[in-house]
Amino acid sequence: MMKIKKKKKSKNQRGRTTHGHGARKKWKKSGHKGGVGMAGTGKRADHKKTLVIKLYGNKYFGKQGITSRSTKKDKRMRINIADIERNIGKFYQKDGWLDLSKYKVLGDGELSKKLKIKALSFSDSAKSKIEKIGGEIISLENKKKKEKE
Repeated sequence: MMKIKKKKKSKNQRGRTTHGHGARKKWKKSGHKGGVGMAGTGKRADHKKTLVIKLYGNKYFGKQGITSRSTKKDKRMRINIADIERNIGKFYQKDGWLDLSKYKVLGDGELSKKLKIKALSFSDSAKSKIEKIGGEIISLENKKKKEKE
């Protein structure tokens, strides 16, 4: 009896592979891709919370946006007397007046010199500290109110 030579299978004849994606149709176009990014962070997405907070901070959860007029945030910039004392050279001076027209002056700290300060507004403690040392103040907020009347 004669031995029959068996033909070796070539590589391209071995069955098609799915490369770990199951059925071929699953890894095609967008039909089976599922969500991208934050999709699926709904009802059962507790496990994603830490990830979301790391990526987006605390702005992802809760309510943001429109608030009623009564709850408008006070956006005036504030500066303490101590900060004025420390950075006195950085502020614009005109005719001996420190121009802090964008700031509300607060009373934390102490003054060592007489200062003339023009600011948006002053807290009561800031007023008393400045006037006690012999300084002068001009409140621009009060000017605006008087002009309206």
